[in-house]
Amino acid sequence: MNKYDSRRDFDGQARLLLITSIAAVVGALSTVTADLLLHAIRFFTNLFFFQTFSTALTAPAAHTLGAWVIVVPVIGGLIIGLIARYGAEAIRGHGIPEAIEAILFKKSTMSPKVAVLKPLASGIAIGSGGPFGAEGPIIMTGGAVGSLIAQHFHLSAAERKALLVAGAVAGMTAVFGTPIAALLLAVELLLFELRPRSLAPVAVACAVAGFLRPLLIESGPLFPLHTAVLPPSALFSCLIAGVLCGALAWLLSTSLYRVEDAFHRLPIHWMWWPALGGLAVGIGGYFQPRALGVGYDVIADLLNNHMAAAAILSLLIAKAVIWLLALGSGTSGGVLAPLLMLGAGLGALLGPYLPGGEPAVWPLVFMAATLGGMMRAPVMAVVFAFELTHDVNALLPVLATATVAYAFTVITMHRSILTEKIARRGHHIYREYGIDPMERHSVAEVMTSAVETIDADALIADVVLKHHAHPVVRDGALIGMLDRAGLASKPGAVRVSELFGVNLPIVALADETCRTLATRLAVHKVGRLPVVADMQSRRLVGIVSHRDLMKPALGLHAEELERQTVRRVRFLRKARANIG
Repeated sequence: MNKYDSRRDFDGQARLLLITSIAAVVGALSTVTADLLLHAIRFFTNLFFFQTFSTALTAPAAHTLGAWVIVVPVIGGLIIGLIARYGAEAIRGHGIPEAIEAILFKKSTMSPKVAVLKPLASGIAIGSGGPFGAEGPIIMTGGAVGSLIAQHFHLSAAERKALLVAGAVAGMTAVFGTPIAALLLAVELLLFELRPRSLAPVAVACAVAGFLRPLLIESGPLFPLHTAVLPPSALFSCLIAGVLCGALAWLLSTSLYRVEDAFHRLPIHWMWWPALGGLAVGIGGYFQPRALGVGYDVIADLLNNHMAAAAILSLLIAKAVIWLLALGSGTSGGVLAPLLMLGAGLGALLGPYLPGGEPAVWPLVFMAATLGGMMRAPVMAVVFAFELTHDVNALLPVLATATVAYAFTVITMHRSILTEKIARRGHHIYREYGIDPMERHSVAEVMTSAVETIDADALIADVVLKHHAHPVVRDGALIGMLDRAGLASKPGAVRVSELFGVNLPIVALADETCRTLATRLAVHKVGRLPVVADMQSRRLVGIVSHRDLMKPALGLHAEELERQTVRRVRFLRKARANIG
């Protein structure tokens, strides 16, 4: 082992316990916020469709408004437009892209307006019949709660990200009762890293939300289900189902952004677009009332095969059309619940025709695979399906189908439904990530140990600089760096040590990572730094340059790179000679 190597398997941080403790509070607050949002949806549902002040759980399909139901979503859309224009434009959309954008491009900062107006707008949008889920808005609202707390305590950007994501996925846990799937959503979609500084706070927030959920919302799985074990012959059906779910994800995502493009071509202000989307919702809801609202009751009926094929087909067409038009208009609402309904409906329709298993399992399989393909998060989708139903027997077919759907969308789509919106705002997101090679290597591994130094007691007249700058040492301890400008600033009879004060120059430590060093070089705009064993002894052990940092980045030593370059030059010269 290198004598300067004091690295850990993970980056040890003394503040990890502090941030995790704050994340526990964020998880509790996000659970309360989720409960408030669910009550707001119920309140506005009763107000818009039944003209009563109540938070009782009722379905919009039970209304007695007749043709007047067409007007209700329009009113909701008008209110959403006003809130977005004069309150906070960030409330528009389904929440997850906005959370990702805040994490990656806004240093995980969100405004207090979003924390207040997003759940209000979502409650109105869904309560007036919008065919959305509550999970997207609560992800953004919970994220805003975590971000605001982090900003209050003046935490770093990385710590703000951890708390923002902790609040977001704690809200998802509260809505669906799926803490592990929520944690996996953070890992696959929101964190863009897998490190203790973020994983531990997020996991604790999910656990807190999971424990508090039965006290405020409900306990047990949202859609309890038990299916039979599928035989090996069902694997072929899983492959077919995966392709179909991937195709459905492609169709929905492509159609959504074509609808958005159509709204952008309208000669009216975007404030009025949600009202136009609401008109489409009202018309669709008039002909198919069960397409209105969140539709958890419809999802339960689909999973338990309680609907006839003709009813399922008309419901799917109506739900898909009004969801695309409403979401494309820029209103406020989530995507998970509609995707669950559309996927489950497709599975219920095609399940009887797939060989190798009972039809009852296919609505769940299609539901999870559509979600995994659309969001490019297959592991989350598999665990999500299990936590929603507690159906162990469905795990294997869900895994196979979700993986195929995921692969299908990766091949056929440049971006997912979540990242396409961010790309249209000018930010490309690269969702593949791995261990940074510059985090894996220490400065001691890449530095040049044989350093030409200058003695502190030498006269300036006797100094000859072979490079741009040389370390100045006294008894092996670094006191400064001498460059040509410093050499020319004093007469030759002056000793080199007189050019420096008591402060140590910018240095690199032998045991710190190359990534830390690269950041320091960029911040101070220098090309090379002396390396010391520790700050107490200041013992010079080497020198490191930006060229040395290419070694871990490329996985090759500088000498090997030079040899390869020489071989390429020789090959080109030989090729040119042969051509001549």
